[in-house]
Amino acid sequence: MINRLSHVSIYVLDQDRALRFYTEVLGFNVRSDTSLDGFRWLTVGPRDQPDVAILLAVPAPPMFTPDDAQTVQALVAKGAFSGGVLETDDCRGTYERLKANGVTFLQEPVERPYGVEAVFRDDSGNWFSLTQPRTPAS
Repeated sequence: MINRLSHVSIYVLDQDRALRFYTEVLGFNVRSDTSLDGFRWLTVGPRDQPDVAILLAVPAPPMFTPDDAQTVQALVAKGAFSGGVLETDDCRGTYERLKANGVTFLQEPVERPYGVEAVFRDDSGNWFSLTQPRTPAS
């Protein structure tokens, strides 16, 4: 039986640049930053969710062949991948703060059936839904 999700991977083009983006801009904490057999294991995660780690991985050998790595890197840069949904208590306020910090938004905050959503790109091109969930009616 599967008990929980512990790690997810997001492909990035430059780990040092991604580390700055995820920590300095998004406010995530570093979970680990170590080398394993020549592979940099760099994980970050939201401050209030210490049991979740996001691996910021460069698509490269040994995970990919050189040709496949180049293909995946081109797709990342093109914005073909979603990093997922990041939840916030205040979508509009977070949007304003991130936009002031230079984050590229594809969509300003809008009302959706599930809450308020904005869409942004990270420094590599991955897109994320920034969502303030609708609170259930009492």
